[in-house]
Amino acid sequence: MNANSIPSVKMPLHFEDQILEQGDLISKKLHLLSVQAFPPNARKNLRAFTLAEVATYLNVSQSTLKKLHLEGKGPSPQTSSSGRRTYTAEQMLELRQYLDQNGRSESRMYVPHRRPGEKLQVIAVVNFKGGSGKTTSAAHLAQYLALTGLRVLAVDLDPQASLSSLYGFQPELDQVSSIYDAIRYDDLKKPLSEIIRPTNFPGLDIVPANLELQEYEYDTPLAMSNRSSNEGKTFFTRISRALQEVEAQYDVVVVDCPPQLGYLTITALTAATSVLITIHPQMLDVMSMGQFLLMLGGILKPIRAAGAEVNLEWYRYLITRYEPTDVPQSQMVGFMTTMFNEFMLKNQMLKSTAISDAGITKQSLYEVDKSSINRGTYERAIESMNSVNGEIASLIHASWGR
Repeated sequence: MNANSIPSVKMPLHFEDQILEQGDLISKKLHLLSVQAFPPNARKNLRAFTLAEVATYLNVSQSTLKKLHLEGKGPSPQTSSSGRRTYTAEQMLELRQYLDQNGRSESRMYVPHRRPGEKLQVIAVVNFKGGSGKTTSAAHLAQYLALTGLRVLAVDLDPQASLSSLYGFQPELDQVSSIYDAIRYDDLKKPLSEIIRPTNFPGLDIVPANLELQEYEYDTPLAMSNRSSNEGKTFFTRISRALQEVEAQYDVVVVDCPPQLGYLTITALTAATSVLITIHPQMLDVMSMGQFLLMLGGILKPIRAAGAEVNLEWYRYLITRYEPTDVPQSQMVGFMTTMFNEFMLKNQMLKSTAISDAGITKQSLYEVDKSSINRGTYERAIESMNSVNGEIASLIHASWGR
């Protein structure tokens, strides 16, 4: 038989080639879905907010807002044929400015920005175990704080970029930079201000993530072994130093840490003024958290001895994906409350199909059109989310002495 007539045999792909091919396929398919769901410029839109929502976020009564509208003061809401008033997020900011300048009550802070002498609040959201609701908590917290008038920077520190994706960025296709470019050890380092991107929420910006972030985990040990430079020996200062450049522009930074105890997480924790530890109330998750805390404490002790300042205003455990009717979960919440009462958030984040349904279209509860979700389900979920985030906001204001 002629050698030329022998049919070619396609060699099976190696595992690494297969997953690269499949990862690329997933990215392309998700990008097509993203283009269908969002405008061609890849920027997400944001729905209008009802009068009741605006009153809640501005801490005023609905009658006050109605009166302003009737008197022609402040921005004009959109009014439906049934008389239903709605405001855009931009108009909410305009209302804040108007009320701040013309409000009668001096005790209310309609524009609650940091005052001189008040420290930038950096909240690290952490958990060693995936599936704890960490990214969901970080995403909704950042959005809630922006809706209540604070200037917020979200930092996605997870190379998997889940937070970035929820905020409308697909790093592998959008070619966005990550904080790696601001904390790397070579001459290609950039100012953080060049990496920050706006989101669809006024007052909320983001530092997206990408796979290149993982390089920091490999670069840092090499930098630490470099005897001619001290850069590696003080790796834990790199995020705090990067934030100094943009500190004046923000009141709060929310950092979504990767679900592992590596150099990225340690660097974030030493930059943090507070820590939020998310925990799903099941035995295996609590056991995993116990190991996480032991490892974290063991690592931070020598870091402090090396000169790191790990001085937190507060830290709290947040119960996530909680089902109150699940007896074992309720028992686990009671178990943790007995041990760590003062360190537990009083409010829990309930497990809800409203959150997962919104996530299908890469939206949060604050973005999703309420009419697309069962009303009762949505209201229970948003009440739980607002209670959790409102409690955290109170801790932030308490740190400023308010």
